[in-house]
Amino acid sequence: MYMQFINSPLGPVKITASDSGITGISFVSTVFAGTAQPSQPSALTDSAAAQLSAYFAGSLNRFDLPLAAQGTAFQQQVWRTLCTVPFGTTCSYADIARGISNVKAVRAVGAANGRNPIAIVVPCHRVIGANGTLTGYAGGLDKKAWLLKHEQRP
Repeated sequence: MYMQFINSPLGPVKITASDSGITGISFVSTVFAGTAQPSQPSALTDSAAAQLSAYFAGSLNRFDLPLAAQGTAFQQQVWRTLCTVPFGTTCSYADIARGISNVKAVRAVGAANGRNPIAIVVPCHRVIGANGTLTGYAGGLDKKAWLLKHEQRP
């Protein structure tokens, strides 16, 4: 397991990877120092760090990283569909349910969305309520609002 931290406008971000791909990207409250969680970067975490930095700088709107998130077949299907939501746009949980050809799975889509381990790159922040309101985000609604506003910049 490889791990690396970057600073972002929203605070520290932790990137984890296996030999086959990125396994996690998450907001953390602090960067852990010492031996508790030593940073062990790899070529994959370096690439993710560079792409995330470019994203936050406003010069990247599409990620090109191998992903290796662990989840159920249904979660994997939802996460793949999330990756099709274009930069700068939003959709609803019902839109994702339609995208996986299971219109009755709106609640399950919401649960899978909430368990997405790869923030930003798998853009679960682009999913909003059917009425246009911001709904739950593991990183916090303030971060979700910031990410959506960031993606609206010309």
